[in-house]
Amino acid sequence: MQTTIPSRVITGFALPRSAAVTAALVVGFALFTALSAQVAIPLPFTPVPISGQTFAVLLTGAALGSSAGAISMGLYLMLGVVGFPFFTAGASGMEVITGATGGYIVGFILAAWVVGALAERQQDRTVATAVPAFFLGSAIIYMVGLPWLAVVGNFSFAQTLEYGLTPFVIGDLVKIGLAGVLLPTAWKIASLRSR
Repeated sequence: MQTTIPSRVITGFALPRSAAVTAALVVGFALFTALSAQVAIPLPFTPVPISGQTFAVLLTGAALGSSAGAISMGLYLMLGVVGFPFFTAGASGMEVITGATGGYIVGFILAAWVVGALAERQQDRTVATAVPAFFLGSAIIYMVGLPWLAVVGNFSFAQTLEYGLTPFVIGDLVKIGLAGVLLPTAWKIASLRSR
């Protein structure tokens, strides 16, 4: 007998959420995040590159929900730690997690959980509610990543903001806006198909 997992997030609406489907989606979104990490632009003045990971994290949480989204990001982290070239620009290993960008990666797990929890409460159905949910997810990544960067790099508060936040604000706002438009649009398409 196949177990069905109830879900209000988009994958639960578009697909039956059996345990097998959920497991496949968890793996698929971990791989999507790894692929997004390869879209990276190093900046000469900071150890933190511009990458597509944040976009993937936001969509993971919204699409999978809190638990599966967090598990997917945990899987992403673990696979990178054990040697798969999943981190930015094909990096891997524990030294990435203990390095300057490790806090951001750890923050992915909490951000996916929070965005997923909001999606389960249907906060991803309109642009007006999706954008704040994604903004909160991005803020969580920074709340974990910035103190980690400060400690590892022995940076002052001003340096931490200069190296870990300021260069990424515009790009993150674009990612948030794009994710905020894509998910409600996907919901509308799914609603039309269900009629």
